[in-house]
Amino acid sequence: MAKLTKNWKRVKEQVEDRPYQLEEAISLVKKIRFARFDESVDLALRLGVNPKYADQMVRGSVVLPHGTGKTKRIVVIASGEKVKEAEEAGADAVGGEELVKKISDGWLEFDMVVATPDMMRSLGRLGKLLGPRGLMPSPKTGTVTFEVSKAIAEIKAGKVEFRVEKGGIVHASIGKASFEDGKLKENALALIQVVIKAKPPASKGRYLKGITISTTIGPGVKLDLLALEKSLKGA
Repeated sequence: MAKLTKNWKRVKEQVEDRPYQLEEAISLVKKIRFARFDESVDLALRLGVNPKYADQMVRGSVVLPHGTGKTKRIVVIASGEKVKEAEEAGADAVGGEELVKKISDGWLEFDMVVATPDMMRSLGRLGKLLGPRGLMPSPKTGTVTFEVSKAIAEIKAGKVEFRVEKGGIVHASIGKASFEDGKLKENALALIQVVIKAKPPASKGRYLKGITISTTIGPGVKLDLLALEKSLKGA
């Protein structure tokens, strides 16, 4: 832990207290990383919303152009012919009531849950277990659907779900530090655009208040919002 703190302080000194252009920030966070594993590159978006109120909740999903670099374990809760469809599409575990019970008994070896609408009543009792972990299926993220094959294909292609957390922050991964800079930039812009489009009508004043980019254990680098908004308008 002491070595980690020492390394973090050393690289933090290389981050100036100013907003960076997106390309510059991506290059910097990759340059100063010090972990021995391929860290994720993450965005933290600070929004002008209060998630305590339902009408200011921000939630959605985006399929990143270049994926996340992660392999996700997908569980599908379905019945009838949709079970076979999910198995053929490559789901890691498929089932109905028996799978719901297995999860309620504590089995959580998965990263995403897809459910058909007819199974949501059974899945309701898992809300307290899956909700806090960000695993509860939702129509807003496309994980409650009869189009099971499509949902699985999107997740495997690099679909990222986001949900505003306490304090009005959205955290999401945009890839790995080993990705080319250009691919991380395109992934970042794709995520930011979708979060902007998800602005709830109840949000007043400035919606996008700040964005920070970092690797898994590296320091955050602030992005230049004005430059970023100009580039999004020109996209």
